[in-house]
Amino acid sequence: MYIGEASKKSGVTIKAIRFYEATGLIKPPQRSGRYRVYQQQDIELLILIKEAKQFGITLSQLKPFIEYQQGQLNWHKIKIFMLQTRQQLVTRIDDLKTRIEKIDQCCSQINLQP
Repeated sequence: MYIGEASKKSGVTIKAIRFYEATGLIKPPQRSGRYRVYQQQDIELLILIKEAKQFGITLSQLKPFIEYQQGQLNWHKIKIFMLQTRQQLVTRIDDLKTRIEKIDQCCSQINLQP
């Protein structure tokens, strides 16, 4: 499929797709004449990139984990990265809960009587 259809299927703008190619985040697709021809795995990767950005993952964090082996995406490596990112978020949540508890303790000790 051409870039317009890839954009529609992935929900990623044409400009963003070209940017991802230029920065090496996605590999340049095969060409048919002067047209880029995208495969289903390209669409899946574009969707992943779009979703990762919504999760707060930066492109520079994601890029080292996008790897191809014999022309196929190494989804296992991407999954490991996503699980590591999940664990980091859980750790941050736990830290925030601890901070909230400390604030609650502090507030309970404050006497508001004149």
